[in-house]
Amino acid sequence: MNIFIIWLIMVIAWNFGYPEASPLEDVIVAVLLSVFNLVLKRYFKI
Repeated sequence: MNIFIIWLIMVIAWNFGYPEASPLEDVIVAVLLSVFNLVLKRYFKI
């Protein structure tokens, strides 16, 4: 659950930090954050 909260905070930070981002950039960042989420899950073995 904690990793989801970290991911959610990162997504919110991206959306508020870069409101002028194109839809393609939003998709790319969402994919990268999902991969980062998977890495965190493996690292913490959740």
